[in-house]
Amino acid sequence: ITMVVGDTDLVPYDAGTFGSPATPQMVTQLRKAAATAREALIEMAAKNWNTPTTGLTAENGMVLNRAANKKIGYGALTKGRQILRSISDNVPVIPATEWKLAGKSVPKVNGRSFITGKHQYVSDMQLPGMLYGKVLRAPSYDSKLADANDAKAKAMHDVLEVRNGNFIGVVDQAVRAAGKALQSIDDNWEEDTGQPSTANIFDYLVKNADGENRRSSSGDTTGNVEEGLTAADFKLAKTYNINYIAHTPLEPRAAVAEWIDGKLTVWTGTQRPFGVQDELADIFKLNKDKVRVIVPDTGSGYGGKHSGEAAIEAARLAKTAQKPVKIVWTREEEFTWAYFRPAGVIEVDAGVNKHGAITAWKFSNYNSGGAGLDTQYKTANKQIAYIPSKTPLRQGSYRALASTANVFARESHMTDLARMLKMDPLAFRLQNLADDRFIAVLQTAAKAFGWNSSKAPGHGYGIAGGFEKGGHIATCAEVAVNSDKEVKIIRVTQAFECGAIVNPHQLENQITGAIVQGLGGALFEKIDFAGGKILNASLSAYRVPRFSDVPEIEVILIDRKDLPSAGAGEAGIIGVAPAIRNAILGATGIALTDLPLIPNGVLP
Repeated sequence: ITMVVGDTDLVPYDAGTFGSPATPQMVTQLRKAAATAREALIEMAAKNWNTPTTGLTAENGMVLNRAANKKIGYGALTKGRQILRSISDNVPVIPATEWKLAGKSVPKVNGRSFITGKHQYVSDMQLPGMLYGKVLRAPSYDSKLADANDAKAKAMHDVLEVRNGNFIGVVDQAVRAAGKALQSIDDNWEEDTGQPSTANIFDYLVKNADGENRRSSSGDTTGNVEEGLTAADFKLAKTYNINYIAHTPLEPRAAVAEWIDGKLTVWTGTQRPFGVQDELADIFKLNKDKVRVIVPDTGSGYGGKHSGEAAIEAARLAKTAQKPVKIVWTREEEFTWAYFRPAGVIEVDAGVNKHGAITAWKFSNYNSGGAGLDTQYKTANKQIAYIPSKTPLRQGSYRALASTANVFARESHMTDLARMLKMDPLAFRLQNLADDRFIAVLQTAAKAFGWNSSKAPGHGYGIAGGFEKGGHIATCAEVAVNSDKEVKIIRVTQAFECGAIVNPHQLENQITGAIVQGLGGALFEKIDFAGGKILNASLSAYRVPRFSDVPEIEVILIDRKDLPSAGAGEAGIIGVAPAIRNAILGATGIALTDLPLIPNGVLP
């Protein structure tokens, strides 16, 4: 079976890859499709043998009639014909408790090609006669092109220049020659230098909040928060600041575009092929049947490749060149012109009584987003709101969306409340929970981690949890802080539950990857900007996790075959930052409130 995932000419409409819908939605539909195909094959065999379908089974590429000692292969039945059937919602599928293949670890079919480097991505593609393109970029955001002298570029052999308003690009037979031609253009820009910077971004977001367009999650106001705060024996108000961070995919944006007889075909690494098709059709004034978007495997996206910038640029250059053109963004272009995970300011004001019950919970998120906004903890009085703000940087989806920020603030605050009460942070959480699935992952993670075990001097334990897109997680972390205030993550234990597990090994890979990615945003990832310019637009200046940063990782999977399978791409990341922050608090008594926690590598 070869599955075609992203090709707008071949597959039905697909909104895109985001929010982990593949397992709960697409796997369900694919199981129904497979069951429908099974029934069709059995019916064909019954007709071939002139016998009822009763007693016939399909397995291992064969339809079997054990009573008559007969069997026939699928190929012999279909004879190469295309067979179309409507998929019924009522087709019987095997329940998770009776799975024979699903539920077991199966290796990735083409996994070896990835680890040997043989796998081809868009940036590896070659088409006959293909040219390479480069695009002129502004020196800073919101700049306007005043003039550009391209005489030197035009004088270069085989260089073709493309102009369309502020868009200037060049193509050549070699990527180095295209880059040299671009550098030869003498361009002048009108720059807007009065933009906010890293130094004042949080004040800016609160000051520019859209109070008239206040949006809240459903059911987010209960009781009276002010009365709950008045009734509290202990009150705690804090502000948590979340910096912009970059997706930093291994493969930057890339696209190959080709025009043939008025039809545009683009190969690009995107999470939304039909969305990019819409963008291209709109820009080039084409009917959508004249635009084909093909998505080979993408060199990672993490929510950062929803839009089609590289596809549009390659298509513009190819239209003029009348030849296929490939665009591959540089790392600096990816850091500067792609969108970021939003920055945010989260204000939390909470109260508890002396018995450890939460009497009030007020939670306001400025700009970061509404995902994971509501609290899972019991309280009679809560007020929760997401307030959009004007953002100076382009922002968009990131793995787990705003849940990472919201869970960080909530789980940090929960640990601080427990410490005010002199209660164990795990016991405090369990006392204020009614969600059995949340309770189960917390208890499972704590037991595997050894939550109540003794700690070495300078070491601290932290715990955090939550759920997102159907996945429930609990994360425990151990850190060590030396006399120079350097933080070392010793180990991370995470319990994860997302219903019935389809492929345990791949699920463990997904969770482990989320933990490693979460280390960067927790510890040091941060976009630095001023005057409309990104100041750390390179991997030498923007710190991502290294092998030396990765701690001992233990993942415990809880298989709930009594529950539908849910997605696993989002939730694994959300507990990492608060668990580490709470462990640092346990080791040092320092209650950090900003992400990243140690952008300079040491505690403040």
